[in-house]
Amino acid sequence: MNKEEIKNRIIALREQIAYHSKLYYDNDAPEISDYEYDMMFEELKRLEAENPEFDSASSPTHRVGGRASAKFSPVSHRIRMGSLTDVFSHDEVVSFVRRAKEKLFEEGEREVKFTVEPKIDGLSVSLMYERGELVCGATRGDGLTGEDVTENIRTIGSIPHSIGLKTPELCVRGEVYMPRASFERLNAEREAEGGKLWANPRNAAAGSLRQLDASVTAGRGLDIFVFNMQYGELYEDGRAPLTHSESVSRLKEIGFSTIDMVDVTGDEERIIAAIERLGELRPTLSYDIDGVVIKVDSLRQREILGENTSTPKWAVAYKFPPEEKETLLRDVTLQVGRTGVVTPTAELEPVRLAGTTVSRATLHNIDIIRERDIRVGDVVVVRKAGDIIPEIVSSVKEKRDGTQKPFAFPEKCPSCGGELVFDDPDEEGGGAVRCINAACPAQLERRLVHFASKGAMDIEGMGPKAVSALIAEGMLKSPADLYSLDYGAIAAMPGRGETSAKNLAAAVERSKTRGPAKLLSALGVRHTGEAASEAIVARFGSIDALFEASEEELKSVPDIGDVTAHSIKEFFSLPETAELIGRLKAAGVVTEAAEERAGGTSLSGLTFVLTGKFPTMTRDEAASLIKANGGKVSSSVSKKTSYVVAGEDPGSKLTKAGELGVTVIDEAALTEMIK
Repeated sequence: MNKEEIKNRIIALREQIAYHSKLYYDNDAPEISDYEYDMMFEELKRLEAENPEFDSASSPTHRVGGRASAKFSPVSHRIRMGSLTDVFSHDEVVSFVRRAKEKLFEEGEREVKFTVEPKIDGLSVSLMYERGELVCGATRGDGLTGEDVTENIRTIGSIPHSIGLKTPELCVRGEVYMPRASFERLNAEREAEGGKLWANPRNAAAGSLRQLDASVTAGRGLDIFVFNMQYGELYEDGRAPLTHSESVSRLKEIGFSTIDMVDVTGDEERIIAAIERLGELRPTLSYDIDGVVIKVDSLRQREILGENTSTPKWAVAYKFPPEEKETLLRDVTLQVGRTGVVTPTAELEPVRLAGTTVSRATLHNIDIIRERDIRVGDVVVVRKAGDIIPEIVSSVKEKRDGTQKPFAFPEKCPSCGGELVFDDPDEEGGGAVRCINAACPAQLERRLVHFASKGAMDIEGMGPKAVSALIAEGMLKSPADLYSLDYGAIAAMPGRGETSAKNLAAAVERSKTRGPAKLLSALGVRHTGEAASEAIVARFGSIDALFEASEEELKSVPDIGDVTAHSIKEFFSLPETAELIGRLKAAGVVTEAAEERAGGTSLSGLTFVLTGKFPTMTRDEAASLIKANGGKVSSSVSKKTSYVVAGEDPGSKLTKAGELGVTVIDEAALTEMIK
């Protein structure tokens, strides 16, 4: 390429990487595999290094992760949460090891050891403790500023709220991940509801941790491995650890979940052997790893080596290549989701891939089939997107023998025989084929399962099997029918009984009080998930108000765009929607937001930071009280902080308040403000 072509290629790569980074880090919805992204990133780094005149400080190669979401309070990281330089071959690992040794030998260091540990595929977070108590959990964000997700962090069972160490402060870094069993359960529930499947456990973990409702996070089965001390004290006698491996061992002693599979060695051959061993173990683990991290073990030697602009010189991450295999595409079958979208699925000759047997793969939509020229009877290349979701990469055209047949969508729905139409290709999610029959049995079943699911009305005992059975008995034709069930008839059904029917009745009764945000989410309006439902109800206050809301008013809600606003307006313009909401209200389902507590606006516009132990309430209770009265709670002190509420044994936040001139009050003063 000439210089102009190189410049244009760099610009194009930056645009593509920025686009896919936003999908990966901010939206938790990647469109390409990690490997494809890594290869683009490596090409950009190489071109910038070879052509420094085209380098730029705003290039993605000089940034870390994604942006902090405005949905959460920002947290400034005292120590930058950086990323690592990726390498993709054993030769690159050896080059790194030799480079580090050579530099350290020049500085008089005669023994250099490295840790070799799995690279957990999850979401990086920091956990801040004061006097042994968890006070803040934050996402990495862009490395300098993350999101305050403390309430959601507290729902993860393996994260201790208190640790066996009462030093003034300790900040650790870990990787929140979703175990494979939790991921499979979550995607099974989503598939049954006709919802969009998560691409991989990493994105499912990120989406789960960034929920506005902590109870949703609590039900997702998240876990964590803590792998680093950021700053603070690990020993009460004031001494500091000498090595990374010592610090991790100490973190385990005081109550953190850490990775056991760590080798410490200075031998190049042992490092490569450890990488290969982890690669072999990878399919057998209960969680995902996407590579191996190699770090200099001595903390003093790390200081000698220093850091690049955004990555340390004392560590690299070896990334596993994606595994691909050939198999036979036997057939293409169709599934109808709750919104009527008809999704093609590839039925494959079973093949062992990344530790599991794969016999089916999603084809997403008709456009994918056409673009990749995939035909029934083809030999196809299969891999797992993000190493989890099977997908067809391409067909092997040179192995065709003339018996292969192009796939064409039928004109009628495979479930009800109703008309199939193509969505507007310019609309979000365009290109999908949809059944427009509102009475389609496949849609009805998935809509009802979604309505009763945990993230919606949370009716325990009303899963896919129960819904299917009740539809077959003629008891369910609408979500409103859930509130007029004949429990005597249910008790007489096979596998039920009086206790089962009684428990179901209680679960249905409890669901009536879930509130309008959960109800809106349960209704399954296209493009309107849990977060959007919460934001809309916070603005309009009730389901009834949505019948009168204009698209412009809906678009005024934060994060609600044209497509979502149009979908909501369209849904609430239907006469059957009015009939459904009328029946739900008549059954006693709550459709209006609860009134705020007395004095509920006394702290409106004020931001509070909590530190120390309070006399009559916990910090969580104090935070809830502030929020219930219109205030905001942040985990870090800044010039925008209105008050710091300090109790016994306050931490560094009190010092920060003094430096910034922020007013400090106690619990009694806070209570008086509310009164």
